[in-house]
Amino acid sequence: MKIIISLFASAFVAAVAIAQEESASPAETTAPATEEKASATVESTPEATTAPVISAQKKEEPTSAAPASASGGQKKEAPTAAKPAAAKPATAAAPKAAAKNMSVKDMENAWEAAVAKHDAASIEGFIAADFVGVSSKSKFIDRSDLIGELKKDKDTYKSAKNEKLNVKMFGSNVAVVTGRAREVGTGKDGKAFDRTFLFTDTWMMRGGTWQCVASQVNKIKG
Repeated sequence: MKIIISLFASAFVAAVAIAQEESASPAETTAPATEEKASATVESTPEATTAPVISAQKKEEPTSAAPASASGGQKKEAPTAAKPAAAKPATAAAPKAAAKNMSVKDMENAWEAAVAKHDAASIEGFIAADFVGVSSKSKFIDRSDLIGELKKDKDTYKSAKNEKLNVKMFGSNVAVVTGRAREVGTGKDGKAFDRTFLFTDTWMMRGGTWQCVASQVNKIKG
């Protein structure tokens, strides 16, 4: 009887063990499938993200190249625009350069000689921007009025010169000149003239050059 019970127990244990093995086998087969899916997902993800990055870089290359060609065009145009600007200062600076290192007396004589030649540009180099004065026609004038009168002058001159000049210094930067100027020639109406003027000019040293800042002229003859 004991033997029968023992055999029955062994059979029961064996059946339980077989059942456990059969239930464990599906779990083992399922795990590799899950791992294969996971590994497949990991491998496919880099491929999908890498492709768009490469394509984006290729599209950006032409965009960065376009400004480089545009800047190259600007460099070629810059010298062309700079040529006219360089020519103007040279012309405008010529009267100032001529007046440099001239004494007040020399500038007064050059001024009167320029009247006979209708050389308004040379006289512009002597006149200050803030010039004020009284003309021989008894009118208040500024720099533009004085230069305008010179440009409108159509007389023909045989001679124009200072006959007497008196220069008085007030310090080292201010000079007052009194003098007499005589002009001989023919007017635009064809009539001869012989004019004499008395004048007072005030000069100031500015930037190493004398400039006339005030003037008064009276015509006493002609």
